[in-house]
Amino acid sequence: MVASSRGFTTQLELKLSTLFISYGLAPSKKKRMCFPRDPLTILSRISCCCSEPVVPVRRGSASGKSNEKVEDWRFDSKKSPHRVRVQASSAMPFASAQSRFPSKQEKFYSRCTPRNSGPQSRDTPPKRDTGIANEKDWGISLLNESVNESGTNEDGSTWYQESGEDLGENGHRCRWTRMGGKSHDGSSEWKETWWEKSDWSGYKELGVEKLGRNTEGDSWWETWQEVLHQDEWSNLARIERSAQKEAKSGSENAGWHEKWWEKYDAKGWTEKGAHKYGRLNEQSWWEKWGEHYDGSGSVLKWTDKWAETELGTKWGDKWEEKFFAGIGSRQGETWHVSPSGERWSRKWGEEHFGNGKVHKYGKSTTGESWDIVVDEETSEPHYGWADVVGDSSQLLSIQPRERPPGVYPPLDFGSSPRPGDDQSDKPPTSAS
Repeated sequence: MVASSRGFTTQLELKLSTLFISYGLAPSKKKRMCFPRDPLTILSRISCCCSEPVVPVRRGSASGKSNEKVEDWRFDSKKSPHRVRVQASSAMPFASAQSRFPSKQEKFYSRCTPRNSGPQSRDTPPKRDTGIANEKDWGISLLNESVNESGTNEDGSTWYQESGEDLGENGHRCRWTRMGGKSHDGSSEWKETWWEKSDWSGYKELGVEKLGRNTEGDSWWETWQEVLHQDEWSNLARIERSAQKEAKSGSENAGWHEKWWEKYDAKGWTEKGAHKYGRLNEQSWWEKWGEHYDGSGSVLKWTDKWAETELGTKWGDKWEEKFFAGIGSRQGETWHVSPSGERWSRKWGEEHFGNGKVHKYGKSTTGESWDIVVDEETSEPHYGWADVVGDSSQLLSIQPRERPPGVYPPLDFGSSPRPGDDQSDKPPTSAS
């Protein structure tokens, strides 16, 4: 690091995907604070020049639901010439949102499944940081009869399609469809499974699993589930959605994994979260976030993200907010540690009074500080029970087996945790 009278500057040159993010003092009322939108993008250049009080300016953009918002935080250059910038440089092919997987696989699929000869697979590598898809995005269509078909195409590639129904105790029924294909030499392959489950307790489930690999050794796996059941503790209807996604490179030490979940009950209790991890050669990164709504106005949200290189450089940011009926607070920190152990950080806080006034304050290790009151609205929309019910029409339309007269489902009050008991998504403490 190079220190000067105006602050210090830190340069980290890493080879990763193109991105520009400007870090300011505090997140706005938007939900997520991010490194890059694509978690395989690691921050490659950090420069900080700060010594005088500054005023934060924030801009946000949203795509889809609230947890997919990305913010651009920067200082107002008109009020202060100093700002913190995080910027990435050159792109790595495995880190790109448009990876080499789709092009290879699309070519393979077009050869493997000519029109009217077998299943037309939609199997492509999952995209990073896209959350949990709605059921309509999957287009799950189960056959009503048992099928067992297979074939060979002109180029020697093969395909198959199977469907059936499994029955069990307590009215359990699982309808499923499996399909897949393989190149003539076995170097490329894909598999995809759809299913729906139900029983006499009212349990319903819709799901997808798919996986594949290509000739270069790249591989991927993805699963998605949507479940309706009655909570044993509250007797309330509950809908849970989850997704797991991962991909690995066959040519370099690179890969990523994501786990997403959402849980809703009919009285407004909601829990959402995600755990993410990735590696690209000498760089690794982690991300965890969670949201909790008690259905009575209390909201807890938090995010913790950090990254490091094998040389010992570490950086990240974290924040937490607690609100009730629009009144509450936010606190957070952005930090960086050099290989020699030199540490820089900027801490910030917000107090929301519920009357359109927000008190913002903070300071950094370079001597900057601010303490201002601004006009800012606090409320934001929440994707809750009514929304998830409206987006789950296929799940709700699953028809269970007819139950004989006098037969009732067994009750088990110890099979699932009480809402809020799961400790896996509580705010962690990163090594900062």
